[in-house]
Amino acid sequence: MDFTFKTYRQLHSTFLEKGYRYVTVDQFTADMYNEKIVVLRHDVDRIPASSYQTALIEHELGIAGTYYFRIVKESFHIPIIKGIAALGHEIGYHYEDLALSNGDTEKAIKTFEQHLRMFENLYPVTTAVMHGSPLSKHDNRLMWQKYSYKSFGITKEPYFDIDFTRLLYLTDTGRVWTGKTGNVRDREMKSAKEPLSSKYNFTTTFDVMNAIKRNEIANCIMLNFHPERWTDNTFNWYKIYLIQKIKNPVKKMLQIRARRMLND
Repeated sequence: MDFTFKTYRQLHSTFLEKGYRYVTVDQFTADMYNEKIVVLRHDVDRIPASSYQTALIEHELGIAGTYYFRIVKESFHIPIIKGIAALGHEIGYHYEDLALSNGDTEKAIKTFEQHLRMFENLYPVTTAVMHGSPLSKHDNRLMWQKYSYKSFGITKEPYFDIDFTRLLYLTDTGRVWTGKTGNVRDREMKSAKEPLSSKYNFTTTFDVMNAIKRNEIANCIMLNFHPERWTDNTFNWYKIYLIQKIKNPVKKMLQIRARRMLND
């Protein structure tokens, strides 16, 4: 069965067996694009307990990744943030301040700093990534048209600082791996070229694993997980499945709207 913690472990084990090295977002550098690298990222949108489960699995496998927490109560859970950091993982800020401020850039930059300091009380944060905020018309990255995240001590924002034409970006958004179903704003900001992911078409996690085994996948990869989508509980598995089946068509329409706004 897909999207279980058992399958999650199998996916990482398959990468490791093929000689891939895992790094956090902070550890990734420009000279790694030609190496067999997995940049391991997690967006903790909700149900942080699931993120602790994936963090434990990764710790047992001897790998570490980056966990991006939102500031909202569905995500910001101090004991779990501390627990995941104690397992050797990086903690980052999954910001959505422009959406929370209803497009008010001045207010958004103030709350960004306030929220970032809350995270820095728990972990020395050096990377941040936008939350897609699919129900909002505001793209949270647009606040950086006027301000610089580097002035707040953030050294890396993946959508600005990682070249998705040289790195294969795979995400479980929408409970599939194509990135085309429920992926509202997951796209690099700078490049006009097609991302490397446009050359691949995976539906299930097993598709990804088979490609790894056959050496039919890129060397440099970013895996972006939403741990709340993964569970070994049968009832919760079907609940998540049904909810996602309802959400994906809606998010597809929002995706079209978001792309139009970016092109305006």
